[in-house]
Amino acid sequence: MTLQERVDSDLKEAMRAKDTTKLGVLRMLKSALKYAAIAKSGAEAELNDAEAAQVIRKQAKQRQDSIESFEKGGRAELAEKEKEELSILNGYLPQPMSADEISKVVRETIAEAGATSRAQMGAVMKALQAKVAGRVDGKALSAEVQKQLGS
Repeated sequence: MTLQERVDSDLKEAMRAKDTTKLGVLRMLKSALKYAAIAKSGAEAELNDAEAAQVIRKQAKQRQDSIESFEKGGRAELAEKEKEELSILNGYLPQPMSADEISKVVRETIAEAGATSRAQMGAVMKALQAKVAGRVDGKALSAEVQKQLGS
């Protein structure tokens, strides 16, 4: 079952269960997925799972940014609503890597690329992005690469 099929199925279940929060999030997600497919290659296009996961990550990032803004503005009730939506979206994303796993994959990639200084960080990051496929935040990945190349 593809990610889009799973979203459609869960959308129907949320309708039957009258779960308004989940229903709203899934409708927005379905719309974002359809919009991305149209932008990619026309009205009849379908996204593969990697592209769909990228759209879901973008939606999750928007929720994360909103949470930070609402907390800074003292709007705890809106921040809670966004957190609930974020948890629903995270259910569709692959499990994030642990710090140990990140460290290990960075070490292996640095060895494969033969990188010895920060000047070669771009090549290492490019190889890493292909390996981790969105399971790690780019900032965390970059920080780990800098840490290991700097020592």
